[in-house]
Amino acid sequence: MIRAVLIDDEPDSIFILKKLLRTHCPEVRVVGEADGIPAALEEIDRTLPDLLFLDINLADSDGFELLDRLQSRELRVIFVTAHDDQALRAFRYSAIDYLLKPVDGADLRRAVDKLTERRREDGGNNHLDILLENIRALQASDQKIAIPMLTGLIFIFPRDIVRCESTGNYTNIIMSDGSSLLSSRPIGDYEDLLPDNLFMRVHNSHIVNLNRIQKYERGRGGYIVMEDDSVVEVAIRRREEFLKRVLKQRI
Repeated sequence: MIRAVLIDDEPDSIFILKKLLRTHCPEVRVVGEADGIPAALEEIDRTLPDLLFLDINLADSDGFELLDRLQSRELRVIFVTAHDDQALRAFRYSAIDYLLKPVDGADLRRAVDKLTERRREDGGNNHLDILLENIRALQASDQKIAIPMLTGLIFIFPRDIVRCESTGNYTNIIMSDGSSLLSSRPIGDYEDLLPDNLFMRVHNSHIVNLNRIQKYERGRGGYIVMEDDSVVEVAIRRREEFLKRVLKQRI
């Protein structure tokens, strides 16, 4: 059973989300509701939930202020929002997911499944701390990001990444200084996190930094030689988009 608190200043939204949870996610038990930060803090202290469904835009503030006040807690977060801000894609990395209003039942089911999977994989990282670090990074000029490792967190600049390579449920991140970081997150999370004006997933197993490509060799899909001399295959179905991206970037 997953204990959840729903935080939204629109009563209709809470009603609809509760109904969808009963239909699509019966393992989620709603133990509290709140329409703003003071009520949310009270409900969280009272019910000790595992999960927050959090609307980002609240009448008395925003959801990020609430997270700042909860940073010592071990909580998972699924954002619920009416705004498809591109920056939200980054929050998928350390939040469980985000849902756009009106919430779709199938999307809700996938988000809860993702929560269940992460609970099995967790190595003790505080996901709320990671989430807050990445939110702050997006708001700061340096924009370092937090990379969860089995032993803790490492903070890096995305521009220093040459490429990311999938290794099952983990991701090997190769840096410009020749070092590599084995992250405890799958490559799909990095596809969401890394800025898409700089990075592209060119293959199921690879994300590359477009600014660190040495050359592209044609073939069925072709392959890329990176600045560290590593060779990365381009999937056939991604070739056209890749060529458009690199040509546009260099115009």
